[in-house]
Amino acid sequence: MPENNPLEQGKLIGKITHYFSNISVAVIELSAPLKVGDEIRIVGGEETDFNQTVDSIEYEHKQIEKAKKGDSVGLKVNEKVREGYKVYKV
Repeated sequence: MPENNPLEQGKLIGKITHYFSNISVAVIELSAPLKVGDEIRIVGGEETDFNQTVDSIEYEHKQIEKAKKGDSVGLKVNEKVREGYKVYKV
């Protein structure tokens, strides 16, 4: 199972603090840096576990190329997510 293998799931870089379902944007509180082009994995609940490439990052309503630890950023996500889901960099 991937849950027991940290190499499989990647490095924990943050958690989801909010989700705007109408625009498919998740707010992620980062515990590590993140940049456009990184591949992330979002895991939570019973059924959510998907990978996607970061196409854009928004910070305080501006597009940015990279975010640092401690930032809360908005990311467009490919699937529905909820508060508390974990975000890994793979």
